[in-house]
Amino acid sequence: MEYTIIYHSAVVQKDIPKLSSDWKQKIRLAIETKLAVHPEIFGKPLRRSLKGYRTMRVWNYRVIFRIEQKTIKIFAIQPRDFVYAQIQKRI
Repeated sequence: MEYTIIYHSAVVQKDIPKLSSDWKQKIRLAIETKLAVHPEIFGKPLRRSLKGYRTMRVWNYRVIFRIEQKTIKIFAIQPRDFVYAQIQKRI
């Protein structure tokens, strides 16, 4: 089953431009091959205040997303050190 990918405006305006071209390609490939096909397998469920959200690891980067029917909403693509502190502002 193919899912539609939707990016939060902050991901498009802030997160993606900060990535190097190599990381943009690696993360895009991971989203297209893993999340778009099997997000429940490749995304680890988050707990506590982020319950209902999932995270996918791409080396040191984390992709925070939520599954809504046939849609994947991506809320952040950031290094692990910063993503969990910043995500509260976007959800």
